[in-house]
Amino acid sequence: MNILEAKKVSVTFVSHGQKIKAVDQVDFILPKGQTIGIVGESGSGKSTFARVLSGLQLPTSGIVTYNDEPIQKGKRTYAGALRSEVQMVFQDPYGSLNPKMKIIDAVAEAVKQHQSVSKEGARQVALDLLQSMGISNTDAFKQPRSLSGGQRQRASVARALSAQPRVLIADEPTSAIDQSAQAQLLGLFNDLIKTGLSIVLVSHDLGVIRYLSDYVYVMKDGIFVESGKTAEIFDNPQQEYTKKLISSIPGRASSRKS
Repeated sequence: MNILEAKKVSVTFVSHGQKIKAVDQVDFILPKGQTIGIVGESGSGKSTFARVLSGLQLPTSGIVTYNDEPIQKGKRTYAGALRSEVQMVFQDPYGSLNPKMKIIDAVAEAVKQHQSVSKEGARQVALDLLQSMGISNTDAFKQPRSLSGGQRQRASVARALSAQPRVLIADEPTSAIDQSAQAQLLGLFNDLIKTGLSIVLVSHDLGVIRYLSDYVYVMKDGIFVESGKTAEIFDNPQQEYTKKLISSIPGRASSRKS
């Protein structure tokens, strides 16, 4: 069963009087319980498409469905109870963490918004979530600027998970953190995958995509030039663009461990 699907989606922006097609007639499916990778160079359109899937960007044309129902009604997306079903993790964790709020308060705020719990109950849920992300109780009471990039990103994941989503869309979650923090975050995503969470993973880093994804879409100039099972794409790419991307992977990263 496909939990999230895009059909003929296009996004056109106007800049200095010129129309720029960031996404062009794209089809996409996310089967329930799978991790789907979208990879491409900067400017390929992958982040714009991720925002469409999350409901943050309205398509110029085409349709996105969640459990076979359109996510958009008028100018609204994921209305009502659906708002908690699909959550997004951004490249910059400051996109979801208020720099003036303590980490626990930022996560508790999201818990209170999506779950029927008291204020104190929300804080306890937040602490438990943060602890599961490797954030200590001491660090939970700090502001984002006092944490490392990796800690902020894991706190951002905790905030997204506070909604108890069925789909998590992660846009370049490892690009702004160091290698040690990347390894921790990849381990966290691996654990989330084992819980059955459906994930869309957007990255220019094919090593990350290969490690976590079941299926891969390769994006260039707003279209998917190639797609297939992860092993097929990495072992036998058909398009020159894909071959070029794969050849740039340092050490050709291994597949995800079971």
